[in-house]
Amino acid sequence: MADQEPGSRNPWIAVRPGDDLSALAARTSSAHQLFVESAGGADAAVRSVVRDSWLRSRGSGVSPDLVDDEVAFDGVALEEYRAAHPLSAIRPVVRRLLVADAADTGLLVAISDAHGRLLWVEGDSSAKDRALRMNFVEGADWSEGRVGTNAPGTALALDHSVQIFAAEHFNRAVHEWSCSAAPIHDPSTGRIIGALDITGGPRVAVPEALSLVRATVAAAEAELRLQALMTPHPPATSVPRLEVLCTGRPALVVEGDRQELSRRHAEILLLLSEHPEGLTADHLAVLLDESELDAVTVRAEMSRLRKVFGADRLGSRPYRLLAPLDSDVGDVRSLLDRGDLESALHLYCGPVLAGSDAPGVEDVREELRTRVQATVLRGGDVRLLASWTSSIHGRQDRDAWLAYLSTLDRGSSLHAQVEAHLRLLDRRFGTGAGR
Repeated sequence: MADQEPGSRNPWIAVRPGDDLSALAARTSSAHQLFVESAGGADAAVRSVVRDSWLRSRGSGVSPDLVDDEVAFDGVALEEYRAAHPLSAIRPVVRRLLVADAADTGLLVAISDAHGRLLWVEGDSSAKDRALRMNFVEGADWSEGRVGTNAPGTALALDHSVQIFAAEHFNRAVHEWSCSAAPIHDPSTGRIIGALDITGGPRVAVPEALSLVRATVAAAEAELRLQALMTPHPPATSVPRLEVLCTGRPALVVEGDRQELSRRHAEILLLLSEHPEGLTADHLAVLLDESELDAVTVRAEMSRLRKVFGADRLGSRPYRLLAPLDSDVGDVRSLLDRGDLESALHLYCGPVLAGSDAPGVEDVREELRTRVQATVLRGGDVRLLASWTSSIHGRQDRDAWLAYLSTLDRGSSLHAQVEAHLRLLDRRFGTGAGR
């Protein structure tokens, strides 16, 4: 992605020297109102980074008005997760460079994990109190797909430092704030492990603020590198990856070794990854089987799963993941967040855990299918519509076939073939009587 927009304007910077803040705020607010009240795209009054993020936010179903008051972690679960997270090692650096001077400044300093969940929020006490109204609190999920355009969430989605000014935030509850954030990478693997963010008033949207955040991230990554060199750890291990798409057996990939899983173990790992806050045995039983599974059976399955996945990676009371777990479902979502629909379609080679009738899995399956379908239809790209309608997901998707038909020349043989397929779908399912 280019670092400069036409006209040499840096798209990652929100406020440039000489900008009239009042005029900029009014212009951005008007653009936001126009966007949320219309079905079209954002106009040129906002930066391309913001415009694209608004489109992703709307595509993810994020509300511009409702405040998500849930938290992914709290209490003991949050403490255990933070203690085991590699970002705990950089807190002294961040506190020394940023937090120590944030008292009585109206500024907040936040560290999130790679999924956008806020692990630590420190700084001005009155600002922390005000931030409660938008649920900017430790344990809350501030990923772009959850709350819309915001600096830490968008920085993670794009793997790039970024500033978000006032009404550039997708949710109106955040319009009184501005923020600068940058992703944090594991210096050994290059993988994103979190983000560092400064949140406050308009002054955190100037170039110097973003430079400060990036410098602090560089110092934090240097600290991680130093600790890795000085500490006699065993060789670094990659994050386990759960594979539940396509039509083969589900599998867990660890250090390149692919181990097939039973459907039940794959269901449990998928559900735990969807519920980072944890699940009680009773709740997990309902998500696995609404009628015939009891907590005793779930506990027995969890005991067997620990032998496969590792006892140190699974917590109890409630059951939860204690270590990161990647998945092909998460990868498809990330590609959609980044706007890379072609790669998402390539990876989305089959339903989530095809054949599973667990209610919680069916919800994930339908959510992912609906999201990919909506993105394909909204894009209107003839090549991607052709790919979708020829896939296992889109062969009987009448809306997609109609959209595909609308992109074709009426005189072409392909138009006739698609039209014939639509008539076949109408006869088969009794739809389209009025077409």
